[in-house]
Amino acid sequence: MTRVIHTGQALVDLVVEVGAIPRRGGNVMAQSFTRYAGGSVSVLAAAARSGAEAVHAGAHGTGPNGDLIREALAAEGVALSAEPVGDLDTAVCVVLVEPTAERTFVTTLGAERQITPESLGSSAPVAGDLVCVTGYSLLEPTREPLLAWLESLEQGVQVVLDPGAAFAGLEQSVRDRMLALTDVWTSNAEEAHELTGLEELTATLPAIAELLPDDAVVIVRDGPEGCYLFTGGGEVAYLPGYPQEPVDTNGAGDAHTGVLVAELAAGTDPHTACTRANAAGAIKVTRRGPATAPTRAEIDTFLTQV
Repeated sequence: MTRVIHTGQALVDLVVEVGAIPRRGGNVMAQSFTRYAGGSVSVLAAAARSGAEAVHAGAHGTGPNGDLIREALAAEGVALSAEPVGDLDTAVCVVLVEPTAERTFVTTLGAERQITPESLGSSAPVAGDLVCVTGYSLLEPTREPLLAWLESLEQGVQVVLDPGAAFAGLEQSVRDRMLALTDVWTSNAEEAHELTGLEELTATLPAIAELLPDDAVVIVRDGPEGCYLFTGGGEVAYLPGYPQEPVDTNGAGDAHTGVLVAELAAGTDPHTACTRANAAGAIKVTRRGPATAPTRAEIDTFLTQV
């Protein structure tokens, strides 16, 4: 079976609900505080719930945060290919969630940044597998080990890039190396605008495709409005979304990406894969917590009711 392999950071999300972000030097009382497994866990959980054989190739720690990551992945049937990093725990990401469901992040660094080409290689990808990359892994100290390993992959392994907010600010040479390896680009609208400098959203997709290998697929999410798809045929397709009343948008993009790659791994055509990913994102924003993507059956039911 074609596998979904994620190389990114599995982090523990410390989610704090606040009435508003405090002013600089100020203070605010939180309405709630919850500890979740997040980061790449959210993508892998979404992929597994849509039937993918999912593998975490990134690093994980040996303390209580690492334990939470391992427990969360095991509960979803996701394999961990690399051994835990000794004497170092997985880091945390502080997530401030406002009543509008908007979220603000503060990310720390830990064991998840201790990757090597050998540790990534423990996932042993073969032709047909999808290897997922986050742009945050292109920051130091994970940049060079990751790129060196990606450049060594055998032909036929598909590389999926979710650039994140970090990508557009990277050195041109780093962006070029990554884009030359990317078979599927999946980002939000802001990230597409920042990379291309173009104001018209539909114009960003063919512009991004020009930076990628031939036959690459470009997907750009537009929040509750859905997403756009460019497959090299000259036309940008619009796949409408399913707007909901959100309670937590943290992990919505991850749910979209996880379902998207699960469908592509299963051989689903990109248009249908995007439709199902849009449904997954719509369901996710009605649930609290980052790794709360729907199952395949829940997506099926949702699509029969809209």
